[in-house]
Amino acid sequence: MPGPGIAAYLGIATFLFVTGAVGVLLRRSPLIVLLSLEIMLNGANLALIAFARHWGNGDGQIFAISVMAVAAAEVVIGLGLIVAMARKNLDLDVDDLSSLKG
Repeated sequence: MPGPGIAAYLGIATFLFVTGAVGVLLRRSPLIVLLSLEIMLNGANLALIAFARHWGNGDGQIFAISVMAVAAAEVVIGLGLIVAMARKNLDLDVDDLSSLKG
């Protein structure tokens, strides 16, 4: 049983990417923006893996794994900044992030 074609995977990847982009553009909470960025990265990874499966090589899968490693580091740094902002009792609004300047 071969499974779904590349169009189904790319449709889901597009949906994930667009959902993440809407979340980044419309939300003001840095945590929601961070989660939306992760959804966008997952959509891009799904597209990479779909193309790798379609072409029959592992290059897209290797690149997707490296993107996941970078995304994990990005989440750690982003959550650290959010926790630092919360401990200083700063307003968690992405429009007011200039208040962290030295």
